[in-house]
Amino acid sequence: MRRICLALPTNRACAGTLSDFLEEGEFAAANFDVEVFAVILDSAPEPAYGEHAGIVAGRRRSRNIVVLHLGETEQRAFLHRVTEAADAGEPALGLLLPREISYGACTDRAFLIARALRCDSVHRRDSDSRYQLSNGRKVFPVHHELASIGRRAADVRGHVTSSSLAPEHGDKPVVLVGGSFIGDLSVDLGDLRSRDRAAYHDIVSLWAPHDWTDDRKAELVEQSFTGAGIEPFTEDRSEAGFADPMRVDMCNVAFHGIQEQVPLPPATDTIGSDYFLFHLAHSARLPGIVHNRHIVNFHTGERKTDAGFSAYQLRLTKFFLSMLYFHHIYGRLAAAGAALLDHRHRVRPALVAGFARESTGLADDANVERLDRIDKTYRGLGGRYAGFAEFLAPRREELLAAARRDIGDFATLIDAWERLMTASAAQGLDRA
Repeated sequence: MRRICLALPTNRACAGTLSDFLEEGEFAAANFDVEVFAVILDSAPEPAYGEHAGIVAGRRRSRNIVVLHLGETEQRAFLHRVTEAADAGEPALGLLLPREISYGACTDRAFLIARALRCDSVHRRDSDSRYQLSNGRKVFPVHHELASIGRRAADVRGHVTSSSLAPEHGDKPVVLVGGSFIGDLSVDLGDLRSRDRAAYHDIVSLWAPHDWTDDRKAELVEQSFTGAGIEPFTEDRSEAGFADPMRVDMCNVAFHGIQEQVPLPPATDTIGSDYFLFHLAHSARLPGIVHNRHIVNFHTGERKTDAGFSAYQLRLTKFFLSMLYFHHIYGRLAAAGAALLDHRHRVRPALVAGFARESTGLADDANVERLDRIDKTYRGLGGRYAGFAEFLAPRREELLAAARRDIGDFATLIDAWERLMTASAAQGLDRA
Protein backbone atom coordinates (compact mmCIF):
# COMPACT_ATOMS: atom_id res chain seq x y z
CA MET A 1 0.00 0.00 0.00
CA ARG A 2 1.40 3.39 -1.02
CA ARG A 3 1.76 6.13 1.54
CA ILE A 4 0.88 9.67 0.51
CA CYS A 5 1.18 13.02 2.26
CA LEU A 6 -1.78 15.39 1.88
CA ALA A 7 -0.32 18.67 3.14
CA LEU A 8 -1.98 21.88 4.33
CA PRO A 9 0.32 24.67 5.55
CA THR A 10 -1.49 27.55 7.27
CA ASN A 11 -0.79 30.63 9.35
CA ARG A 12 -4.41 31.75 9.65
CA ALA A 13 -7.84 30.62 10.84
CA CYS A 14 -9.20 28.18 8.25
CA ALA A 15 -11.73 25.93 9.97
CA GLY A 16 -13.88 25.43 6.88
CA THR A 17 -10.96 24.66 4.59
CA LEU A 18 -9.44 22.32 7.17
CA SER A 19 -12.66 20.30 7.48
CA ASP A 20 -12.86 19.97 3.69
CA PHE A 21 -9.16 19.03 3.53
CA LEU A 22 -9.71 16.17 5.98
CA GLU A 23 -12.69 15.06 3.94
CA GLU A 24 -10.45 14.88 0.86
CA GLY A 25 -8.05 12.70 2.82
CA GLU A 26 -10.90 10.37 3.76
CA PHE A 27 -12.01 10.26 0.12
CA ALA A 28 -8.49 9.26 -0.96
CA ALA A 29 -8.22 6.53 1.67
CA ALA A 30 -11.66 5.12 0.82
CA ASN A 31 -11.24 5.10 -2.97
CA PHE A 32 -7.56 4.26 -3.55
CA ASP A 33 -5.13 1.70 -2.23
CA VAL A 34 -3.21 4.26 -0.18
CA GLU A 35 -2.46 5.16 3.39
CA VAL A 36 -3.01 8.90 3.78
CA PHE A 37 -1.01 11.10 6.12
CA ALA A 38 -2.97 14.34 6.33
CA VAL A 39 -0.35 16.79 7.61
CA ILE A 40 -1.41 20.21 8.87
CA LEU A 41 1.58 22.53 9.33
CA ASP A 42 -0.03 25.10 11.60
CA SER A 43 1.58 28.45 12.43
CA ALA A 44 -1.76 30.13 13.21
CA PRO A 45 -1.99 32.09 16.46
CA GLU A 46 -4.48 31.33 19.19
CA PRO A 47 -7.44 31.01 19.23
CA ALA A 48 -7.31 29.77 15.61
CA TYR A 49 -4.76 27.07 16.44
CA GLY A 50 -6.98 25.74 19.20
CA GLU A 51 -9.99 25.73 16.88
CA HIS A 52 -8.01 23.71 14.34
CA ALA A 53 -6.94 21.26 17.06
CA GLY A 54 -10.58 20.82 18.06
CA ILE A 55 -11.56 19.99 14.48
CA VAL A 56 -8.80 17.37 14.27
CA ALA A 57 -9.72 15.86 17.63
CA GLY A 58 -13.41 15.76 16.78
CA ARG A 59 -13.13 14.05 13.40
CA ARG A 60 -14.37 10.50 13.01
CA ARG A 61 -11.67 7.87 12.71
CA SER A 62 -11.28 6.38 9.25
CA ARG A 63 -9.28 3.47 7.94
CA ASN A 64 -5.93 4.19 6.34
CA ILE A 65 -5.77 7.86 7.29
CA VAL A 66 -3.52 9.41 9.93
CA VAL A 67 -3.97 13.10 10.77
CA LEU A 68 -0.94 14.98 12.06
CA HIS A 69 -1.54 18.48 13.39
CA LEU A 70 1.94 19.98 13.83
CA GLY A 71 2.48 23.38 15.38
CA GLU A 72 5.74 25.27 15.08
CA THR A 73 7.08 23.64 18.26
CA GLU A 74 6.75 20.16 16.78
CA GLN A 75 8.04 21.31 13.40
CA ARG A 76 11.07 22.96 14.96
CA ALA A 77 11.91 19.89 17.04
CA PHE A 78 11.76 17.68 13.94
CA LEU A 79 13.81 20.10 11.83
CA HIS A 80 16.40 20.51 14.58
CA ARG A 81 17.00 16.75 14.62
CA VAL A 82 17.13 16.59 10.84
CA THR A 83 19.46 19.56 10.29
CA GLU A 84 21.83 18.29 13.00
CA ALA A 85 21.85 14.77 11.52
CA ALA A 86 22.48 16.25 8.06
CA ASP A 87 25.34 18.39 9.42
CA ALA A 88 23.46 21.45 8.12
CA GLY A 89 22.87 23.03 11.54
CA GLU A 90 21.39 26.43 12.34
CA PRO A 91 21.72 27.99 8.85
CA ALA A 92 19.45 25.33 7.30
CA LEU A 93 17.06 25.47 10.25
CA GLY A 94 16.73 29.23 9.77
CA LEU A 95 15.94 28.79 6.07
CA LEU A 96 13.35 26.06 6.71
CA LEU A 97 11.56 27.73 9.62
CA PRO A 98 12.19 31.48 9.39
CA ARG A 99 10.50 34.06 11.58
CA GLU A 100 8.93 35.69 8.53
CA ILE A 101 6.35 34.17 6.19
CA SER A 102 7.88 31.93 3.52
CA TYR A 103 5.69 30.13 1.01
CA GLY A 104 8.60 28.02 -0.19
CA ALA A 105 9.91 27.08 3.25
CA CYS A 106 6.54 25.91 4.56
CA THR A 107 6.22 23.52 1.62
CA ASP A 108 9.84 22.40 1.99
CA ARG A 109 8.96 21.39 5.54
CA ALA A 110 6.08 19.32 4.16
CA PHE A 111 8.50 17.64 1.71
CA LEU A 112 10.87 16.68 4.52
CA ILE A 113 8.07 15.43 6.76
CA ALA A 114 6.68 13.36 3.89
CA ARG A 115 10.10 11.73 3.47
CA ALA A 116 10.22 11.02 7.20
CA LEU A 117 6.83 9.31 6.89
CA ARG A 118 8.05 7.33 3.84
CA CYS A 119 5.38 8.88 1.62
CA ASP A 120 5.55 8.31 -2.13
CA SER A 121 4.00 11.66 -3.06
CA VAL A 122 3.09 15.06 -1.61
CA HIS A 123 -0.31 16.62 -2.38
CA ARG A 124 -0.36 20.35 -1.58
CA ARG A 125 -3.41 22.46 -0.67
CA ASP A 126 -3.87 26.07 0.54
CA SER A 127 -5.79 27.45 3.49
CA ASP A 128 -7.45 30.22 1.45
CA SER A 129 -9.24 27.93 -0.98
CA ARG A 130 -12.12 25.47 -1.12
CA TYR A 131 -13.39 22.75 -3.42
CA GLN A 132 -15.94 23.05 -6.21
CA LEU A 133 -19.23 21.20 -6.02
CA SER A 134 -20.73 18.98 -8.73
CA ASN A 135 -24.22 17.59 -8.12
CA GLY A 136 -23.81 18.53 -4.48
CA ARG A 137 -20.55 16.61 -4.02
CA LYS A 138 -17.09 18.10 -3.53
CA VAL A 139 -14.74 17.80 -6.51
CA PHE A 140 -11.46 16.52 -5.05
CA PRO A 141 -8.26 16.92 -7.12
CA VAL A 142 -6.73 13.88 -5.42
CA HIS A 143 -8.90 11.78 -7.77
CA HIS A 144 -6.63 12.68 -10.71
CA GLU A 145 -3.48 12.86 -8.64
CA LEU A 146 -3.62 9.30 -7.37
CA ALA A 147 -4.56 7.91 -10.78
CA SER A 148 -1.23 9.02 -12.25
CA ILE A 149 1.35 10.42 -9.83
CA GLY A 150 4.57 8.40 -9.77
CA ARG A 151 3.53 6.00 -12.54
CA ARG A 152 5.47 5.48 -15.76
CA ALA A 153 4.22 7.96 -18.32
CA ALA A 154 3.49 5.10 -20.73
CA ASP A 155 1.12 3.58 -18.17
CA VAL A 156 -1.13 6.59 -17.60
CA ARG A 157 -2.74 6.86 -21.02
CA GLY A 158 -5.80 5.04 -19.76
CA HIS A 159 -6.18 7.53 -16.93
CA VAL A 160 -6.17 10.72 -19.03
CA THR A 161 -8.37 12.08 -21.79
CA SER A 162 -5.45 13.13 -24.01
CA SER A 163 -1.67 12.93 -24.22
CA SER A 164 0.99 14.88 -26.09
CA LEU A 165 3.89 12.76 -24.79
CA ALA A 166 6.12 11.15 -27.40
CA PRO A 167 7.00 7.45 -26.89
CA GLU A 168 10.59 8.24 -25.88
CA HIS A 169 9.30 9.74 -22.65
CA GLY A 170 7.29 6.65 -21.72
CA ASP A 171 9.76 5.30 -19.14
CA LYS A 172 9.91 8.55 -17.21
CA PRO A 173 7.80 8.90 -14.06
CA VAL A 174 4.92 11.35 -13.79
CA VAL A 175 6.43 13.81 -11.31
CA LEU A 176 3.63 16.38 -11.21
CA VAL A 177 -0.17 16.27 -11.38
CA GLY A 178 -1.99 19.55 -10.99
CA GLY A 179 -4.91 21.75 -11.78
CA SER A 180 -5.55 25.44 -11.39
CA PHE A 181 -8.18 27.54 -9.63
CA ILE A 182 -11.27 29.57 -10.31
CA GLY A 183 -12.54 32.51 -8.27
CA ASP A 184 -10.46 35.42 -6.98
CA LEU A 185 -7.17 36.33 -8.66
CA SER A 186 -4.30 34.30 -7.20
CA VAL A 187 -2.54 37.60 -6.47
CA ASP A 188 -4.77 40.09 -4.66
CA LEU A 189 -4.80 42.88 -7.24
CA GLY A 190 -8.52 43.06 -7.93
CA ASP A 191 -8.84 46.51 -6.36
CA LEU A 192 -6.00 47.85 -8.52
CA ARG A 193 -7.47 46.31 -11.68
CA SER A 194 -10.90 47.81 -11.07
CA ARG A 195 -9.46 51.18 -10.01
CA ASP A 196 -7.07 51.80 -12.93
CA ARG A 197 -6.44 49.32 -15.75
CA ALA A 198 -3.37 51.19 -16.98
CA ALA A 199 -1.82 51.12 -13.53
CA TYR A 200 -2.71 47.43 -13.24
CA HIS A 201 -0.89 46.77 -16.51
CA ASP A 202 2.15 48.75 -15.38
CA ILE A 203 2.41 46.82 -12.13
CA VAL A 204 1.63 43.28 -13.34
CA SER A 205 4.01 43.60 -16.30
CA LEU A 206 6.87 44.03 -13.82
CA TRP A 207 7.17 40.28 -13.51
CA ALA A 208 7.92 39.86 -17.22
CA PRO A 209 11.51 39.51 -18.42
CA HIS A 210 13.05 42.95 -18.84
CA ASP A 211 13.74 42.52 -22.56
CA TRP A 212 10.25 41.40 -23.62
CA THR A 213 8.33 43.46 -26.15
CA ASP A 214 5.31 45.50 -25.08
CA ASP A 215 3.03 43.06 -26.92
CA ARG A 216 4.42 40.07 -25.05
CA LYS A 217 4.08 41.90 -21.75
CA ALA A 218 0.47 42.80 -22.54
CA GLU A 219 -0.28 39.15 -23.27
CA LEU A 220 1.32 38.12 -19.98
CA VAL A 221 -0.75 40.69 -18.09
CA GLU A 222 -3.96 39.26 -19.62
CA GLN A 223 -3.06 35.75 -18.52
CA SER A 224 -1.54 36.55 -15.14
CA PHE A 225 -3.09 35.39 -11.88
CA THR A 226 -6.42 34.42 -13.49
CA GLY A 227 -6.02 30.65 -13.24
CA ALA A 228 -8.73 28.76 -15.11
CA GLY A 229 -11.06 31.75 -15.22
CA ILE A 230 -14.62 31.29 -14.06
CA GLU A 231 -15.81 28.14 -15.84
CA PRO A 232 -17.15 25.69 -13.21
CA PHE A 233 -16.44 21.96 -13.24
CA THR A 234 -18.86 19.84 -15.27
CA GLU A 235 -16.88 16.74 -16.27
CA ASP A 236 -13.37 15.39 -15.88
CA ARG A 237 -10.69 16.28 -18.40
CA SER A 238 -6.96 15.64 -18.12
CA GLU A 239 -3.93 15.86 -20.36
CA ALA A 240 -0.54 14.18 -20.13
CA GLY A 241 2.45 16.18 -21.35
CA PHE A 242 4.94 18.65 -19.96
CA ALA A 243 2.82 20.74 -17.63
CA ASP A 244 2.70 24.45 -18.51
CA PRO A 245 3.56 26.34 -15.29
CA MET A 246 0.82 28.87 -16.10
CA ARG A 247 -1.84 26.12 -15.95
CA VAL A 248 -1.03 24.72 -12.50
CA ASP A 249 -1.32 26.30 -9.07
CA MET A 250 0.31 25.42 -5.76
CA CYS A 251 -3.08 25.07 -4.08
CA ASN A 252 -3.80 22.15 -6.40
CA VAL A 253 -0.77 19.99 -7.08
CA ALA A 254 0.92 16.68 -6.29
CA PHE A 255 4.65 15.95 -6.60
CA HIS A 256 6.55 12.70 -6.87
CA GLY A 257 10.33 12.38 -6.65
CA ILE A 258 11.31 15.82 -7.89
CA GLN A 259 10.57 17.42 -4.50
CA GLU A 260 13.18 15.12 -2.92
CA GLN A 261 15.84 16.21 -5.43
CA VAL A 262 15.47 20.01 -5.38
CA PRO A 263 13.69 22.16 -2.75
CA LEU A 264 11.60 25.26 -3.24
CA PRO A 265 13.25 28.66 -2.76
CA PRO A 266 12.97 29.62 0.94
CA ALA A 267 12.62 33.36 0.24
CA THR A 268 10.77 35.24 2.98
CA ASP A 269 7.89 37.69 2.47
CA THR A 270 7.80 36.83 -1.24
CA ILE A 271 4.70 35.55 -3.01
CA GLY A 272 5.26 33.08 -5.84
CA SER A 273 8.44 31.69 -4.28
CA ASP A 274 6.88 28.21 -4.19
CA TYR A 275 6.37 27.72 -7.95
CA PHE A 276 9.92 26.78 -8.93
CA LEU A 277 9.41 23.04 -9.39
CA PHE A 278 6.81 23.67 -12.12
CA HIS A 279 9.48 25.36 -14.22
CA LEU A 280 12.10 22.75 -13.38
CA ALA A 281 9.87 19.83 -14.38
CA HIS A 282 8.87 21.55 -17.63
CA SER A 283 12.45 22.37 -18.64
CA ALA A 284 13.73 18.90 -17.72
CA ARG A 285 10.98 17.32 -19.85
CA LEU A 286 9.56 15.37 -16.94
CA PRO A 287 5.97 14.20 -17.52
CA GLY A 288 3.05 15.87 -15.82
CA ILE A 289 -0.72 15.74 -15.88
CA VAL A 290 -2.92 18.85 -16.01
CA HIS A 291 -6.56 18.31 -15.02
CA ASN A 292 -9.67 20.44 -14.60
CA ARG A 293 -10.64 19.74 -10.99
CA HIS A 294 -9.86 23.36 -10.21
CA ILE A 295 -9.96 24.62 -6.65
CA VAL A 296 -11.87 27.79 -5.71
CA ASN A 297 -9.55 30.60 -4.58
CA PHE A 298 -10.72 33.34 -2.23
CA HIS A 299 -9.12 36.27 -0.42
CA THR A 300 -9.20 36.50 3.34
CA GLY A 301 -10.46 39.64 5.06
CA GLU A 302 -7.10 40.28 6.73
CA ARG A 303 -5.61 41.37 3.39
CA LYS A 304 -8.12 44.22 3.17
CA THR A 305 -6.96 45.88 6.40
CA ASP A 306 -4.32 48.60 6.21
CA ALA A 307 -1.71 46.37 7.87
CA GLY A 308 -2.64 43.43 5.66
CA PHE A 309 -2.51 45.57 2.53
CA SER A 310 0.98 46.85 3.33
CA ALA A 311 2.32 43.38 4.18
CA TYR A 312 0.89 41.91 1.00
CA GLN A 313 2.25 44.70 -1.20
CA LEU A 314 5.68 44.12 0.28
CA ARG A 315 5.48 40.42 -0.66
CA LEU A 316 4.37 41.40 -4.13
CA THR A 317 7.27 43.84 -4.49
CA LYS A 318 9.75 41.17 -3.45
CA PHE A 319 8.16 38.82 -6.00
CA PHE A 320 8.84 41.34 -8.78
CA LEU A 321 12.44 41.77 -7.61
CA SER A 322 12.98 38.00 -7.45
CA MET A 323 12.10 37.67 -11.13
CA LEU A 324 15.38 39.31 -12.17
CA TYR A 325 17.08 36.17 -10.90
CA PHE A 326 14.44 33.57 -11.67
CA HIS A 327 14.11 34.54 -15.32
CA HIS A 328 17.86 34.02 -15.67
CA ILE A 329 17.59 30.63 -13.94
CA TYR A 330 14.57 29.61 -16.03
CA GLY A 331 16.48 30.48 -19.18
CA ARG A 332 19.42 28.35 -18.11
CA LEU A 333 17.10 25.46 -17.19
CA ALA A 334 15.41 25.65 -20.60
CA ALA A 335 18.76 25.67 -22.39
CA ALA A 336 20.00 22.69 -20.37
CA GLY A 337 16.86 20.65 -21.11
CA ALA A 338 17.52 16.90 -20.97
CA ALA A 339 21.00 17.53 -19.49
CA LEU A 340 19.22 18.39 -16.22
CA LEU A 341 18.51 14.67 -15.73
CA ASP A 342 20.73 11.70 -14.98
CA HIS A 343 20.25 8.21 -16.42
CA ARG A 344 17.53 7.48 -13.81
CA HIS A 345 15.52 10.55 -14.88
CA ARG A 346 16.46 12.32 -11.66
CA VAL A 347 17.35 16.02 -11.59
CA ARG A 348 21.01 16.96 -11.15
CA PRO A 349 20.78 19.38 -8.18
CA ALA A 350 24.30 20.76 -8.63
CA LEU A 351 23.35 22.16 -12.04
CA VAL A 352 20.34 23.97 -10.58
CA ALA A 353 22.35 25.34 -7.66
CA GLY A 354 24.98 26.55 -10.12
CA PHE A 355 22.40 28.44 -12.18
CA ALA A 356 21.06 30.06 -9.01
CA ARG A 357 24.52 31.19 -7.88
CA GLU A 358 25.32 32.44 -11.35
CA SER A 359 22.23 34.67 -11.28
CA THR A 360 23.40 36.47 -8.15
CA GLY A 361 26.05 38.17 -10.28
CA LEU A 362 23.45 40.07 -12.31
CA ALA A 363 23.37 43.86 -12.13
CA ASP A 364 20.54 45.49 -10.17
CA ASP A 365 19.55 47.94 -12.92
CA ALA A 366 16.31 46.16 -13.88
CA ASN A 367 15.25 45.93 -10.24
CA VAL A 368 15.99 49.59 -9.62
CA GLU A 369 13.69 50.34 -12.55
CA ARG A 370 11.02 48.04 -11.07
CA LEU A 371 11.12 49.96 -7.79
CA ASP A 372 10.96 53.27 -9.66
CA ARG A 373 7.83 52.15 -11.52
CA ILE A 374 6.11 50.92 -8.38
CA ASP A 375 6.88 54.23 -6.68
CA LYS A 376 5.58 56.34 -9.57
CA THR A 377 2.44 54.25 -10.21
CA TYR A 378 1.43 53.95 -6.58
CA ARG A 379 1.98 57.62 -5.81
CA GLY A 380 -0.25 58.43 -8.77
CA LEU A 381 -3.02 56.24 -7.33
CA GLY A 382 -3.02 58.02 -4.00
CA GLY A 383 -4.53 56.71 -0.77
CA ARG A 384 -2.90 53.69 0.79
CA TYR A 385 -1.08 52.95 -2.48
CA ALA A 386 0.76 56.25 -2.05
CA GLY A 387 1.25 55.35 1.61
CA PHE A 388 2.92 52.10 0.59
CA ALA A 389 5.21 54.01 -1.80
CA GLU A 390 6.28 56.17 1.17
CA PHE A 391 6.89 52.99 3.21
CA LEU A 392 8.98 51.50 0.39
CA ALA A 393 11.17 54.52 -0.35
CA PRO A 394 13.67 54.21 2.54
CA ARG A 395 13.86 50.43 2.16
CA ARG A 396 14.97 50.23 -1.46
CA GLU A 397 18.60 49.22 -0.89
CA GLU A 398 17.56 46.73 1.77
CA LEU A 399 15.06 45.09 -0.61
CA LEU A 400 17.54 44.93 -3.48
CA ALA A 401 20.05 43.19 -1.22
CA ALA A 402 17.40 40.83 0.20
CA ALA A 403 16.30 39.69 -3.26
CA ARG A 404 19.89 38.78 -4.15
CA ARG A 405 20.48 37.11 -0.78
CA ASP A 406 17.31 35.02 -1.15
CA ILE A 407 18.70 33.43 -4.32
CA GLY A 408 22.01 32.69 -2.61
CA ASP A 409 20.07 31.05 0.24
CA PHE A 410 18.22 28.94 -2.33
CA ALA A 411 21.50 27.64 -3.75
CA THR A 412 22.71 26.86 -0.23
CA LEU A 413 19.56 24.89 0.52
CA ILE A 414 19.85 22.94 -2.76
CA ASP A 415 23.39 21.94 -1.76
CA ALA A 416 22.12 20.53 1.54
CA TRP A 417 18.84 19.07 0.28
CA GLU A 418 19.97 15.49 -0.42
CA ARG A 419 21.53 15.28 3.05
CA LEU A 420 18.40 16.72 4.63
CA MET A 421 16.19 14.22 2.81
CA THR A 422 18.42 11.32 3.86
CA ALA A 423 18.39 12.54 7.46
CA SER A 424 14.60 12.92 7.41
CA ALA A 425 14.17 9.32 6.28
CA ALA A 426 16.55 8.13 9.01
CA GLN A 427 15.03 10.27 11.79
CA GLY A 428 11.37 9.57 11.06
CA LEU A 429 8.62 11.56 12.73
CA ASP A 430 7.83 10.76 16.35
CA ARG A 431 4.25 11.99 16.09
CA ALA A 432 3.48 9.36 13.42
